Amino acid sequence: MSQWERVMQLPAAYQQQLHELYDNDDLPMDVRHYLSVWMENQEWPRAAREHDLAVVLLQVLLENLDIQHSRFVQRDAMLLKHNIRRYKQNFQRYLEDPCALASTILWFLGKEKEILQSAELAEQVQHLCVEPQIMETNSQQDLERKMACLRSDVQCMEHTMICLEEQQDEFDFKYQTHKMEAVVDEAVNRAQIQMLQVLVNRLNECRKNTLLDINKLLDKAMDLINILVKKELMEWQRRQQKSCIGSPGDVSLDHLEKWFTCVALCLFQVREFLSKLDELVEKVSYENDPIRAQKPVLQKRTDSLLEELLKSSFVVENQPSMPQGKGPLVLRTNIQFCVKTRLLVTFPELNHVMKVNVSMERETPPIKGYRRFNVLGTDTKALNMVESQSRGMVADFRHLTLKEQKSGSGGKAMSDISLSVTEELHIINFHTRFELKGFSVNLQASSLPVVIISNSSQQQSAWASVLWFNMLSQDPKVSKASDSSLKFNALLFSAQSNAPDTFWVWFDGILVMVKSFLEDLWREGLIMGFVSRGKEKTLLKRKKRGTFLLRFSESVIGGITFSWVDTTSSGEPDVKTVQPFTKVDLNQIPFQEIIRNFQILEAENIPENPLLYLYPDTPKDEAFGKFYTEKTGADSPYIMYIKTKLMFVSKENTLEPMPSMSCDMGQGDGPEPVNGLCEEAAEQNDNLHHLNSSLDTCLLDPMMSVTALQEDLMLCPSSPNILDELFGSDTQMPDFNIQELILMTQ
Repeated sequence: MSQWERVMQLPAAYQQQLHELYDNDDLPMDVRHYLSVWMENQEWPRAAREHDLAVVLLQVLLENLDIQHSRFVQRDAMLLKHNIRRYKQNFQRYLEDPCALASTILWFLGKEKEILQSAELAEQVQHLCVEPQIMETNSQQDLERKMACLRSDVQCMEHTMICLEEQQDEFDFKYQTHKMEAVVDEAVNRAQIQMLQVLVNRLNECRKNTLLDINKLLDKAMDLINILVKKELMEWQRRQQKSCIGSPGDVSLDHLEKWFTCVALCLFQVREFLSKLDELVEKVSYENDPIRAQKPVLQKRTDSLLEELLKSSFVVENQPSMPQGKGPLVLRTNIQFCVKTRLLVTFPELNHVMKVNVSMERETPPIKGYRRFNVLGTDTKALNMVESQSRGMVADFRHLTLKEQKSGSGGKAMSDISLSVTEELHIINFHTRFELKGFSVNLQASSLPVVIISNSSQQQSAWASVLWFNMLSQDPKVSKASDSSLKFNALLFSAQSNAPDTFWVWFDGILVMVKSFLEDLWREGLIMGFVSRGKEKTLLKRKKRGTFLLRFSESVIGGITFSWVDTTSSGEPDVKTVQPFTKVDLNQIPFQEIIRNFQILEAENIPENPLLYLYPDTPKDEAFGKFYTEKTGADSPYIMYIKTKLMFVSKENTLEPMPSMSCDMGQGDGPEPVNGLCEEAAEQNDNLHHLNSSLDTCLLDPMMSVTALQEDLMLCPSSPNILDELFGSDTQMPDFNIQELILMTQ
């Protein structure tokens, strides 16, 4: 890359220094630009000392300006033609002292190097700075280098096209002169023809090389498009899916917009190069002209790459959401929602030109009772740069509503399968048309699947459907379930003991509880969480007395409990479980303080904390110590809650009454709490113990009867990923970790 090309790619701050450098006529920036390659290849230090070399370089400089002037005359570029003539007149003052001109040019080239070195040093310092900021990944840095290489190749191609045109003009001028002179002398005529043949051979070779360079440039553009569309964009879409269900992550489109726009601009410039080749062929052509043979293929390839890039550049930046909703992708009929689309290729000339239309999917699955909807409100908006903070091209729909279509019961082709309202997934589509510089293409973007409800009581189950879809699927346009999806759904519905919504609500209750009260403990890996009672018993019976683990209650929504291993009088392991703690309890005292101060009455009514080692063998205080309050005993801020209360412990999970799931959620979030279980259970079971506890008597964890299928649904401790546990390690599933899911923003 030439020095001038590097200077032209500097950040804005250094570009300003460049403008200040060339703010006079000692060396006009136009001359520096048009003669950049020639100027950097001359021996200016020597010319500044040697008069003869300085004279030669001055004459060549004036001749180059004459060539530029003639080109601008042919193009009828009046302003450039005027400037070049004025610059030539100014340079003629150096005829008496050509060495002074050489010194001047040498000085300017040196100053450019200083600016480049300052920019490079600043960049190096920035990389060395240790600051809490997000650094670009290696792949992004590699992508930036490829983008810079593509831009450089396009700039070189501009120079190549200029040289090709000049070479053709030279041939055409001499050929037309030869025809007009009508030379009589045969020898002279043959000599001129031979000279013309040499020129046309050079022109032919130059045309071949130019076409080859354009093809190589398209190879680089294709490589970048594959990276942008098949890697960067897909990764952004996956991050957006996760963010819709609460996972933290960068969903900014600024980098993608910059990259997409860069490649699009380069491809449009290639189209201009190809159009220029057409102009050259109209002026001069000959037998076996490579432009006539290869240009149509290059044109088709360029347009195909540009179409692929543009079709991928139209995206849904903000997924559909209601202002007062629990999260995105759950919409309610007759309630306004908003959604934003964005074109990642930014052309200021298209501001307010491209119209975006929104509609629901036209084709719906042949499922009995599947609903159809119309989009009401302002369903057409222009892509504009006003509504975007980054000055990108966006269409922000803020006041849309959905209304259900009235339809019949369906025909014979309708599937016997029926879905509940909260199981239906609908797609919202967006259409626009891109037209610029003679190129046009229809663009479409689709939202992630949304669930459409009609009243607030369906909110919880609808959110659960959104949650599971975006955990499992990386394709927002899934038309049929995969084998893994079918297997997963079968497991879920088989595991539900009551209404179909029970499992969803139970799982969402865990998300809320962990985010609200247990986030630090979860991040440290102290909560095993998803483990069945059968697996828990197997794990603990292998461990020494006092080993305990923390798991989520299977029957109390938003509940967490712990179990520990004790020994019987005969020395056999005896697993005991405390009734679950809910948000009512954790609002009063942190869970780590419950574990720290938990006691039971053993022989001779001596209180003892049975929790000694967090599974598998970590001492309790070592595991939880950094989360304890500094004060202990009577000075503890939680001492007011540390009172002897009646609590129940099940011995080897013997409590098995079968009530409906109790719930620890706000009004309208799910089933109401079930009361009055503790005393009844206490009368029926001999294995209940009086415990010293921090809390009032709380609900039993009666442990619904667990089938083998249900036990498989709970995570084993060695597997942090719920999907791996469900489908096995051989099944390829999305890279969604249950740790991430639990820590999502609710």
